[in-house]
Formats: sequence, structure tokens, C-alpha cells
Amino acid sequence: MPSPYRAIFSAPGTASFSVAGFLGRMPLSMMGIGIVTMISQVTGRYGLAGALSATLAMSAAVLGPQVSRLVDRYGQRRVLRPVTLVSLAAAGGLLLCVQQEAPDWTLFAFTAVIGVVPSVGAMTRARWAVIYRGDGRSLHTAYSWESIVDEVCFIFGPIISIGLSTTWFPEAGPLLAGVFLAIGVFWLTAQRGTEPEPHPQTAAKAGSALRSPGLQVLALAFVATGAIFGSVDVVTVAFAEERGQKAAASLVLAVYALGSCLAGAVFGLLHLKGEPSRRWLLGVCAMAVSMIPLLLAGNLPLLAVALFVAGLSIAPTMVTTMALVEKHVPHTQLTEGMTWTGTGLAVGVALGSSAAGWVVDASGAESAYVVPVVSGALAVVVALLGHRRLRRPVPNREGRDEHEDSGTGQPVA
Repeated sequence: MPSPYRAIFSAPGTASFSVAGFLGRMPLSMMGIGIVTMISQVTGRYGLAGALSATLAMSAAVLGPQVSRLVDRYGQRRVLRPVTLVSLAAAGGLLLCVQQEAPDWTLFAFTAVIGVVPSVGAMTRARWAVIYRGDGRSLHTAYSWESIVDEVCFIFGPIISIGLSTTWFPEAGPLLAGVFLAIGVFWLTAQRGTEPEPHPQTAAKAGSALRSPGLQVLALAFVATGAIFGSVDVVTVAFAEERGQKAAASLVLAVYALGSCLAGAVFGLLHLKGEPSRRWLLGVCAMAVSMIPLLLAGNLPLLAVALFVAGLSIAPTMVTTMALVEKHVPHTQLTEGMTWTGTGLAVGVALGSSAAGWVVDASGAESAYVVPVVSGALAVVVALLGHRRLRRPVPNREGRDEHEDSGTGQPVA
């Protein structure tokens, strides 16, 4: 492990909560695509599969910030354990309904309740923020590490979920996702030494973290970004199935995540200067442009290459986003603030996966890659219109402002 990454794990408890967070985040990459694969295996209806995946994402978008707001007020252990049990019970109900060929409305009802699942990535990032508060360079490395963990989940999660559902039984992928969630959340919340201190009075009086203009821009841009991710997942599964290689979709999507993982690893080693808002804008533009070659990929090997290149811009943009969130919301609302970016992604995934499913049913998978292209263009529009809000000096909890270098904490020219 390169020395900057080794250094951040010198703090007690960091390795343990990072591993627990990894397990707890595996369902993020397994559940949605697992539902798509399960429903398409059982019914052959990609429209229904995409709509259920969208329901899950939309439910998480609505419920996730509320769960995180409660975490800021009452602590991770008191909140995460009961909501995780509710989510697991709903997942069990969904799998039972699929197995028993229950009416469609029951599938939507249980899928909606699964969305109470906590944002484990926000929980682990909040722990890093407490440990390295005021140390911008270490926090940059820690956020880069978390992005690497995210992408490792997205490399192996779809492979495991799609592979199990296509070679064992259709419900196997979502079932294992539930197991990972239970282990990860209960292990994470057992680690009290690194748990951020709750702020019941301050968090209650402050209102929603989304009142921050900068956070509003980030969340809205991530709606379009999420539409990229959601549509790419659905269309790629359908693209592979049209070519008689449905199980290969997991490998192609893993290559997409691998590109992001490698870029995130390198990005964490860099000591960057200049405005984070400018780097963020460039990252959003790069993600949008990288979607165009998907329209030209006529086979799986070319598609894998195109997705690998597209993945290179993801992790650096995500890391910069978390640095901007950390600057634009008070530390008493940091978990909620980080969750709102995930909420933006979840809403986008809902819209993108649903739109992609209908386009696949209507025109075929190859044509459906227009959905991530359009989504990328919308992300650029939002980023350009809202960039000025991210550049405004915003005093944060240490008294620094947004024009300080995220790596050193020093003012930039």
C-alpha cells in the first residue's frame, strides 16, 4: 500500500471500521442489479425489472437522508441497527413474493421498504472526517480510499450478484446482498471508539443540510450522474443478453468499476492545488464525454474498453465532491450532507434505470445507450449553471473557507 494510504490507517480502529464499511456497502452494488437480473430471469420483463430497481433507488433517496439526519442527532448504533432489520425484513418479503409469483404490486411494496437501508459509505466517511478534522491532506487520502472501496464493491458486487442469480437460483444475488448488509452494519456499529459524537440539540435546530446552496448544486448534478450509472447497468445487462452472454455483463460492469478504482488510487496520492470546484467541473464534463463511445460499441470487448475509459473520471469526481460537501455543511450535519449526494445518485439511478429499461424494451439495448449520453449532457448543464455557488467562500466548522487548498488547508491564489 502506498505510504499516504498506510499513514491514514495509523489511527486506532480505522482498519476495522473500513472493513466493516466495505461489507456493509456491498449491497449498494448487488441489490439493484440483483433485482434486475432476478426479475428478468423469472419474468423476462426488463421494463418491470428497471421499474423495481428505480423504486429501490427512489425509496433510498427519500428515506436515506432522514436516516442520516437521525444518525447525526442520536448516533450510528442507535439508528442503524433497527433500520437495517427493517430493510432486511422487506428484502426477505420481496424474495418470497418473487418465488411465489405474487402480484406485481407486492414486489413494489416490499422494494420500497428496502430503501430504508442506511448509507454505509456516509457513515464511514463521517468517521474519517472526525479523525482527520483539520488535516486536509489526510482527509483527501481517506476520501480517495473510500472511493476505492466503493469501486471494489462495484467490481465484485455485480459479478457475484449476477453470477449467483444466473447460475444458481434467481433470488441468490439479492439474498447474499442482505447477508453482507447485516454483517457490515452490525460490525460497524459495534465499534464505538470511532463513532462520531451525536449532536441532538444542534442538529435538531439547524434544519436540513440541503439548505446549503453548494450542497444543492452537488446533489442536483448527481441526479444526472446517477442516471448515467443506472442506465449503464440496465442497458449493459440487456446488451450482453442480446448477444447470448448475459452472465458476461457482470464482467463488463466490473471493468467499468476497475477504471474508476485505478483512477481513485492514483488520485489519492496526488497533492493537488487550486479550487476543488474547478476540478469537480472538469470531472463532470469528462464523465459526460466518456459516454459517447458507448453508442459505437457493437460487441462486448469494445464495450468493455469504452466503459474502462469512462470509469477513469468517476472516482476523482466523487472524491472532490466529498471534499466540497465537507466544506459546505457544518460538521454536526456532515453525515446527512454526504447522504444527500448519495440521494442525488439514487434518484438519478431510479430515473436512468427506468428510462433505460423502457428504451431496451422498445428499441433494443444498443439504442438504449443514448440514455447515459443524454444524462451526461444534463450533468454538464447543471454543473456549469451551479459552478459559481461552489466557488463562493463558505466558512466551515474550522473557520476556513472554500478557497483554501483541499490538500494543505492553505489559501490558494
